[in-house]
Amino acid sequence: MARRGFSQWGNDLHTGRRSYNIVGQRKGFFAVSLVIVALCALVLGIRGFNFGIEFTGGSEFTVSGVSDTSQSIATEVVEKTGVTEIPRVSSLGSSAVRVQTVPLEQAQIDEVKAGLAEAYDVGADAVTVTTIGATWGKDVSSKTIQGLIVFVLLVTLVMTAYFRNWRMAAGAILALFHDLILTLGAYALVGWEVTPATMIGFLTILGYSIYDTVVVFDKVRENTDGILAQKRSTYEEQANLAVNQTLVRSINTSVVALLPVSSILFIGAFVLGAGTLRDIALALFVGMAAGTYSSIFLATPIEVALRDREPAIKAHTEKVLALRAGAEAGEPAAAYAVTGKLLPGQHQGHAAQPRRRKK
Repeated sequence: MARRGFSQWGNDLHTGRRSYNIVGQRKGFFAVSLVIVALCALVLGIRGFNFGIEFTGGSEFTVSGVSDTSQSIATEVVEKTGVTEIPRVSSLGSSAVRVQTVPLEQAQIDEVKAGLAEAYDVGADAVTVTTIGATWGKDVSSKTIQGLIVFVLLVTLVMTAYFRNWRMAAGAILALFHDLILTLGAYALVGWEVTPATMIGFLTILGYSIYDTVVVFDKVRENTDGILAQKRSTYEEQANLAVNQTLVRSINTSVVALLPVSSILFIGAFVLGAGTLRDIALALFVGMAAGTYSSIFLATPIEVALRDREPAIKAHTEKVLALRAGAEAGEPAAAYAVTGKLLPGQHQGHAAQPRRRKK
């Protein structure tokens, strides 16, 4: 019964029997998004990112086969070696511990390795050591920024050429930055480490956000094709119809995408502990959720706001509203122009011209 109701709701949205004035209420959605973006920017400015060892450089010790994953044991071992900065210790599943420290000398590395093996009661071969330089992390950061710039430029050019309308490209790019800032803000708020896997997640959500937006824009272009040749509806109304027609599809796609991502996030965060799965899953989860919101409530409203500034669209909207007001007042010509239907006892000639009074 619920499934039938949801299906009927989707059919009503597609045919226009049911409609939500999403585009018409765009100022409210713009205000909500600006507040959220401002809060994310504030969090980024106050807390910043918790960059992982790949970006800051340092030494990483992984202790496998332990019976006790207590993090305080590793902290005490590192402190005994004379390292003043508190190490980052995390559990990897139920039988491994990861310890990250600042860059250490070889003598300190050997001392920490031996101390961890003794403290966790494992053999020396159960402790692996990795030394990472900060330059590698800088290369990853620079490549990520370069990839983002190239992606935005290519998307702008392709969308402008495909839709033959730079306003749609502008709406998509603004929605894209909205999704990216929300994801960055969520990462800063949670405080999880930013790793190369996180960067991959950031770049992945860009493609998802654009894909969802393009689907909506394709329907907008279909509905508004030849909009100036008729006088029954405005550009804004047809664009809003397109958003409603793709609403169910956006919800279904988002649910299908978010369910496995949320499972990966849960497993990575609470079962396996800190790791690649957790890092990439958080970025994907927040980015996909934000992308669904922006494709519905931001991208098309932004495009309509820009199109309404065009003289031709503005004049057409005024003409349609004027004719609609005349039709409501009972004027035959206005009624025919808006509805395309003749009143009883009229033919098209009568509808096209007002009746003359007999002298």
